[in-house]
Amino acid sequence: MVRAGLRMVIETEPDMTVVGEAGDGAEAVAVARRLRPDVVLMDIAMPRQDGLTATGALLRTASPPRIIVLTTFDTDDNLYRALRAGAGGFLLKVSSPEHLITAIRVVAAGDSLLDPAVTTRVIAAFAGRPGPVPPPEFGELTPREADVLRLMARGMSNAEIAAALTVGEATVKSHVARVLMKLSLRDRVQAVVYAYESGLVRAGESG
Repeated sequence: MVRAGLRMVIETEPDMTVVGEAGDGAEAVAVARRLRPDVVLMDIAMPRQDGLTATGALLRTASPPRIIVLTTFDTDDNLYRALRAGAGGFLLKVSSPEHLITAIRVVAAGDSLLDPAVTTRVIAAFAGRPGPVPPPEFGELTPREADVLRLMARGMSNAEIAAALTVGEATVKSHVARVLMKLSLRDRVQAVVYAYESGLVRAGESG
């Protein structure tokens, strides 16, 4: 029923087509490798092989699809594993159809999207952990790029970062690109994980 509902929502969009479905992680990998979709909506809890293992398998293939993880966040461990798996988007299963469609468009365009609740859980997951010494590559960032990274880790969009720093959105986009390049990160999701794992952002800090 969940898959039928997702199909119905997606196929109302004139520029989107559901090319395949799968009932478990192993089948999802096989179907995606055969049909080569642009975007995969991946559940976490599935029989035979879970969605996080399947996500890792797909992302190791040549020209992998963009992956959006759908989750209920049953445990903090699932959230952390989802972030580490490297998917391009994370949504709660209770997200609105409009939010789902927006997420698909954002991720298909090569950007990343985190549900605001995901960022909240990231902050909670890393709260109270001892802050390690920032890695050497962090020193390659300019002060403004470091500011942008910290605000990204707070879940802020480019527009929100631009408003907070009183700069243009195009300028923020350039800063984001340089941050990802200098730190060898694939996307914003990895940037969030990096910022918290490295102790660059701690729960309770102001933006």
